[in-house]
Amino acid sequence: MPAPASVRPAAGSYAIHPDTPIRVSGSDGSARSARRVADYLATVLRPATGYRLPVTARAGGDGIRLRLTPKAAAVSKLGAEGYRLEVTGRAITVTARASAGLFHGVQTLRQLLPASIERTNRQAGPWRISAGTITDEPRYAWRGAMLDVSRHFFGVDQVKRYIDQLALYKINRLHLHLSDDQGWRIALDSWPRLATYGGSTQVGGGPGGYYTKDDYREIVSYAASRELTVVPEIDMPGHTNAALASYAELNCDGVAPPLYTGTDVGFSSLCVPKDVTYDFVDDVIRELAALTPGPYLHIGGDEAHSTSHEDYVAFMDRVQPVVAKYGKTVIGWHQLTGAHPAKGAIAQYWGTDGSEKEVADAAKAGTQLILSPANRAYLDMKYDANTPLGQNWAGYVEAKQSYDWDPGTYIKDAPASSVLGVEAPLWSETLETSAHIEYMAFPRLPGIAELGWSPASAHDWESYRVRVAAQGPRWDAMGITYYHSPQIPWPTS
Repeated sequence: MPAPASVRPAAGSYAIHPDTPIRVSGSDGSARSARRVADYLATVLRPATGYRLPVTARAGGDGIRLRLTPKAAAVSKLGAEGYRLEVTGRAITVTARASAGLFHGVQTLRQLLPASIERTNRQAGPWRISAGTITDEPRYAWRGAMLDVSRHFFGVDQVKRYIDQLALYKINRLHLHLSDDQGWRIALDSWPRLATYGGSTQVGGGPGGYYTKDDYREIVSYAASRELTVVPEIDMPGHTNAALASYAELNCDGVAPPLYTGTDVGFSSLCVPKDVTYDFVDDVIRELAALTPGPYLHIGGDEAHSTSHEDYVAFMDRVQPVVAKYGKTVIGWHQLTGAHPAKGAIAQYWGTDGSEKEVADAAKAGTQLILSPANRAYLDMKYDANTPLGQNWAGYVEAKQSYDWDPGTYIKDAPASSVLGVEAPLWSETLETSAHIEYMAFPRLPGIAELGWSPASAHDWESYRVRVAAQGPRWDAMGITYYHSPQIPWPTS
């Protein structure tokens, strides 16, 4: 999972054995990137196999071969994330044009091994993979997951754990919701109280927390090592109580409200007419852009119920150029399409039926869309009435409903070419631990990943439910706490 674009089985198999090497080769100066992916693979495979699995650039025919060859005919048309995986009785060979493709090919190789390969202590094996050839590339460029660290704060190690889980299913964007009414989670030199005061609490009144700049850099670097691009979000002009509480001058009346630990939405707004608001926005975007090597910066824009339409439009007209000034592509929730989306802007859709005319009109005019329909892709929606975590304002979202839709046709009257991809948001009003994250994300997250990666012709619920059931033992081996959906035929032994 996700289902590959092309699979050609063959006779025979290859078994990883105690003397198997991992051989790397590259051209055009790419050997270092291939080595990095090989080192990652060795780290994954060594604990359960107990084998040395030495990584070497020495040429040879046997073993696991990772080849980064941008000009090779086998992968020349597969793009930066595509790969070719060939298994014979003599070797396993993964070939790709770029490091992302090689890394994704390694995830497929990992899933072709028994689930016990994920355990951290030595297992019996054997470590056999059936022969054949997989040729694979993604349907969409954007396959994202959002983690809300504002309602409840999650530390660096918790975020890294989620990154590792996302990488297994070829997710390539990590959207971090860094600010909201309940907490500001990134330290900035220009406005230090945002983190030290605005980040000092969370839903329910817990201690909150925030990332130092070094913490954030560590997350960005770790995500990059798993071929994920971090997309930071500062939500505005609404969802800003933590900022308003930290600095009185950001309020129209000059009075700072108290910190907020509830879950209501739509009551806060930056003061659109004040010049200091745009000094604040410029400073925040400047510092965050400097910390973020990826090309995107998300400015939120949803549920600004306390901002008049005129003020909302005026605010977005002034803020979008600031993002461009600091070299980033602006992303906003789909309410941005009710204003004036800047050229090149991306709108993230979170509605429930795809009928919003302004979204389709913006798409026709060139705005690209990320699809996160709340009643399909929101991982914080309850599975059913008995789910102990999550919310149900968009309805109950079981595994089938989360998977059984087509991003290419979801927005009525929007051209299919406007769809950049899909994203699975996970809001954290009710989530406090990694186990909570995993319970809500699995099994739905791999389904959203498949909608983003696999060709539309491969999307089939009956096939998917069997394949996702086979992931259960892997999640058990990885220590993932997942929901045992009754719609999925999980193994009984």
